[in-house]
Amino acid sequence: MFMLQNSNKMFFLFILFFSTLISISSNSWFGCWIGLEINLLSFIPLITNSNNLLSTEASLKYFLTQSIASINFLFTILMKMIMMKNFEMNYFISIMINSSMLMKMGSAPFHFWFPNIVEGLSWFNNFILMTWQKITPMILLSYYFNKNFIILIIILNIIIGAIGGLNQTSLRKLMAFSSINNLGWMLSSIMISENLWLFYLMMYSFMISIMCFSFYMMNMFFINQLFINNMNFLIKINLLINFMSLGGLPPFIGFFPKWIIINFLINNNMYMLTFIFIMMSLIMLFFYIRIIYSAFMFNYLKMKWYKMFLKNNYFLMINFFSFISLTGIILSTFFFL
Repeated sequence: MFMLQNSNKMFFLFILFFSTLISISSNSWFGCWIGLEINLLSFIPLITNSNNLLSTEASLKYFLTQSIASINFLFTILMKMIMMKNFEMNYFISIMINSSMLMKMGSAPFHFWFPNIVEGLSWFNNFILMTWQKITPMILLSYYFNKNFIILIIILNIIIGAIGGLNQTSLRKLMAFSSINNLGWMLSSIMISENLWLFYLMMYSFMISIMCFSFYMMNMFFINQLFINNMNFLIKINLLINFMSLGGLPPFIGFFPKWIIINFLINNNMYMLTFIFIMMSLIMLFFYIRIIYSAFMFNYLKMKWYKMFLKNNYFLMINFFSFISLTGIILSTFFFL
């Protein structure tokens, strides 16, 4: 990727990873807050680009929203230390801490900054924002969460992620709403167990990395580019497989972690939540299929001057990962032996 050629960017990328480790290995709320601040200050130089006004605007918006969440978090932990000498957690404190963490990760109903910022970032920065930047707030959230509040947030995430993506033409915004929807699944997985959450995050990161890498290699940012570009048929097949996997359709690997979560929810008699999950997944699949169907079916002009940005070895890699995604559910059955 372009970023790996710049030593300053590499330095900030290293600090970004390091700050997450500071937060999740800290034994005090204050240490967690310091890790979050380092994380914020290392991500901003990565997304700022002096040649691009959109990315500069995105970095400023990101800084402001994350600062508000950090101030909220710091205020809550200071109030807890001053007012509660015996360090007991009450309802109000837990909701305040949960809210600041949810705002950090771009969860509904604090999601308004997320699609706007995503629109100004490159695909590589989007990948970091949708995967790595969710780790710290999610783990801090798991230390103390208010169960009823989180269930309400899960339902909001699922619904807003599905409905919000319906009228989008930008692929980046589409991936942002997809991320909000998946955040609902992730929150339900962290309520079940941390191992399941880690598994879901790894699967989600795997799927998102293929999508972001494919779009980066093809230099695509809007849906209509999928129709106009003279794409190789195999690339279209790969996009179909990865979109379906992201939507959670059974033969693909994206279904596997969702299957486990649904299993747990049904075992715990949470039928209404399961129903909402499944219904909203159908909406997600609808707008994924709509994109792919158009890309497959429409007979657009073949542009002779258009040169594919994809190199053969990268193309082979995308093919290989798509094959893993396709055979994923067969591989996943070995886990149940």
